Amino acid sequence: MSLEPLSDPFLALSARTGRFSYGAPRATTFADGGKLLFFLRSAGPTDPYDDLWVLDTATGEERQLTECRALAPEGGEPPLVERQLRERIRLVAAGIGLYSLSGDGRFAVFALYGRLFRVGTDPQGKPEPQEIPAPGPVFDPRPNADGSRIAYVCEDRLYVADCDRGTSTQVSPDDGARWGIAEFAAAEELGRSRGHWWAPDGRTLLSARVDESALPRLDFGGEFAYPLAGGPNADVGLWVLREDGNVRLEWDPAAYPYVTDAGWESDTEVRLTVQDRLQREMLLLSADPATGATRVLSRTTHPLWVEQVPGTPGQLADGRILTPGETEGGAAQTLLVDGQPLTGPGLQVRSFAGEFGGSLVVEAAFDEPADQHVVLLDPADGTVRALTEGPGVHGVVVSSGALLLVSAVPGEQVRRTVHTSDGRELTLRSLAEPLPYTVAPRFARVTEHRIPTQVVLPRGHAAGERLPVLLDVYGGPGAQAVTSDPRVQQNRQWWADQGFAVVTVDNRGTSNVSPAFAHAIYQGFAHVVLGDQVAALQELGALHPELDLSRVAVRGWSYGGYLAALAVLRRPDVFHAAVAGAPPTDSREYDTAYTERYLGLPEDHPEVYDRVALRADAAGLSRPLLMVQGLADDNVHPTHVFRLSEALTDAGREHEVLTLPGVSHILPAGVREQLMVHDLAFLRRSLP
Repeated sequence: MSLEPLSDPFLALSARTGRFSYGAPRATTFADGGKLLFFLRSAGPTDPYDDLWVLDTATGEERQLTECRALAPEGGEPPLVERQLRERIRLVAAGIGLYSLSGDGRFAVFALYGRLFRVGTDPQGKPEPQEIPAPGPVFDPRPNADGSRIAYVCEDRLYVADCDRGTSTQVSPDDGARWGIAEFAAAEELGRSRGHWWAPDGRTLLSARVDESALPRLDFGGEFAYPLAGGPNADVGLWVLREDGNVRLEWDPAAYPYVTDAGWESDTEVRLTVQDRLQREMLLLSADPATGATRVLSRTTHPLWVEQVPGTPGQLADGRILTPGETEGGAAQTLLVDGQPLTGPGLQVRSFAGEFGGSLVVEAAFDEPADQHVVLLDPADGTVRALTEGPGVHGVVVSSGALLLVSAVPGEQVRRTVHTSDGRELTLRSLAEPLPYTVAPRFARVTEHRIPTQVVLPRGHAAGERLPVLLDVYGGPGAQAVTSDPRVQQNRQWWADQGFAVVTVDNRGTSNVSPAFAHAIYQGFAHVVLGDQVAALQELGALHPELDLSRVAVRGWSYGGYLAALAVLRRPDVFHAAVAGAPPTDSREYDTAYTERYLGLPEDHPEVYDRVALRADAAGLSRPLLMVQGLADDNVHPTHVFRLSEALTDAGREHEVLTLPGVSHILPAGVREQLMVHDLAFLRRSLP
């Protein structure tokens, strides 16, 4: 596929503006008790280069702290380890990708194309970023409490820079392991993207030690250690690095190989969260950094898997332990305080954001899973007070003295509002291109499982006009596609305006409906997911006579790509053409943490892995199938597509494969839009 100028106005605008994200604030962090709000933002809607800014919440004044083009006028590329982390956390940005603040908020540090910088944040002084010499490309710099020292990773070793002297010292042993990083499973599947932490004393470090020597090496345009389902994981330990000797934290890594969180509670206590391989048990541990001894503070279990709630487990300001839990029958995700449920079935808790004014701040849903609200919970009795209302997706960033509410409401541009503890409100400005489409999806809960769905029709659609259907699908666990967030609806409206009724279905197994709804996908990647999609589509056809179910195409990426291929292979009576992007076609060749959580171990359940794999279905392909694959994809390796294509070829089944050299799992701006043009042409010639 050659990248040619986009003639479609919407797609051209989407490509120029980074899908309407350039110029929008991101990576927001409060400091100094909410008096300062740091964030990254580019100069405007077509500028991809993010710089560091700070908002003074007392005065409303914004200050730009960096100019990355001046710091690195020749540009550059982040080191490989940073590019890999950006893949794991789905970050597509130029300029400054990540930053970190000192404990007192007086300094910010960041890496720019592998170079290390520190900048002061004093409002009385002129920001002058200082480059700190380093022995090689710098990754994940973190300042200590007063900003005088910076820990960073360079070529798998952990270093500490003395900012006044401009010197660096290696503090990790040379033992062949990788120090200070999060391994693939932690960053991709378990929510932990960092691997080193300063103690409050500013001298002692906690570091992950990652030994990947037992892992197979796959080629993703370069060798990469990848934990295949059923095979070995990285050996991960946590070490306290101190001047008088290093100490390993002690727990049973054979029983609990996954470290999902870690950090310092005080100079004399480390907290860490570990899980067993199948993620049915989660322990919150307290560790003595002097001896490495640990003790259990909380234990959370589930017969299938523990559904993670960001922000938990942990300890509240009053000393009580906060853990995730479920109401009776898995009707709702709740929070447990010292083991007692805080909320009931009327509130679906999605994350714990922090404490504010004596209340717990959570992101949650009420009746409608397409919406998300910010609510305050009384930690004594669970009384709920909503801070947001109406349709929309609302998120929050919390500090002791202020909240930042981010509201994506249908028919409006995204709002970012700071609410201070003394009752003031300030707007955090966005310079992003306004969303061009005002979309009016038709939401419905269908089938006996009350599956969330939405339908988007062409603008100006004439009542009664029959339309071919495009199933815009993901369907995998841990994700949600049916949402009232207007940012998500933009591409769906474009597809609708090309002459489709665009249907999205969140089958059982997707997130944010209920724990029971999510757990229904266990060992059911194929029959549960596809059965729900078919049942929902048929019921929607009865609700919406515009849907012509004799012409149904399906299009998806990643798990959605798997589902698209699965649909035409196993239900050609329902689905008439498919575009399968980066599909994981054989779960034995996907990673340990994700796959084993939902399917179990392949040696224990070989029939399950056989049932969800697609190569055995190759001879039955009777519908047009286009598979798309980035050749630099280190999440879903290209062999998934190549081996299915080989099986289809051996069976004499015509299909198309589009490879994208140099493209990873996350499509860069411009490539996605070009793919939409290509996919549209394929679907137009493929549907009856």
